[in-house]
Amino acid sequence: MIHSTAIIEPGAKLGNNVSVGPYSYIGNDVVIGDNCIIESHVVVKGPSTIGSGNHIFQFASVGEACQDKKYNNEPTTLIIGDNNVIRECATIHRGTIQDQGVTKIGSNNLFMAYTHVAHDAVIGDNVIFANNASVAGHVHVADWVILGGNSGVHQFCKIGAHAFIGMYSGVNKDVPPFVTTIGMPAGPAAINKEGMKRRGFESDEIMAVRRAYKAFYRKSLGVDEAIESLSEDAAKYPAVQTMIDFVKSSERGIVR
Repeated sequence: MIHSTAIIEPGAKLGNNVSVGPYSYIGNDVVIGDNCIIESHVVVKGPSTIGSGNHIFQFASVGEACQDKKYNNEPTTLIIGDNNVIRECATIHRGTIQDQGVTKIGSNNLFMAYTHVAHDAVIGDNVIFANNASVAGHVHVADWVILGGNSGVHQFCKIGAHAFIGMYSGVNKDVPPFVTTIGMPAGPAAINKEGMKRRGFESDEIMAVRRAYKAFYRKSLGVDEAIESLSEDAAKYPAVQTMIDFVKSSERGIVR
């Protein structure tokens, strides 16, 4: 399962049934769980912990030191969950001591070719990064988000669950849950209705989210006024309350 040309440093720990392809490098302080596939010409450096069932394709760089100029070789980490697919030439960097010192990635995510996850980012579960999508340092991406091709997210921004970042979007503010963005800079376009349907949301809750979207973006209401107008729906539909909680907690402000 380990090709003869692969380099596995003595400090690396590999689980059961791990495959490492030709010319790949696994550094010290790397832990790789069971049933992972590391294709040819992959570099994995540590400290990094990678769960089980992950598939990393050729020329990906995982767990490398970050590109932040303040980084001074501190022993920061990368943690990756289970069953992720990391495609060709993707780059995922460790954290910095300016944050929590760790970059975290959940499970069941797809990182297509040439995608980038910068230092201290936190990525949830079931997220898709389309080709060339990138997130800067300290970005938080919640579950079930899709980032379209060539989209980019500015440092410290937060993307709410089930949001859809359209291709070529340049996100410089927080994106509430269920919202679709487009443009440079990114602005709200609609709710992610199709995504909600695919994930089992009932039609009445989808309609409630649409009303919430209109309150925030189509009725010329202030944020507090919009939230107040949604009190009845928030009590009945968890998705609306999720949107309200996100908007209330936003530090950068939401996309407008």
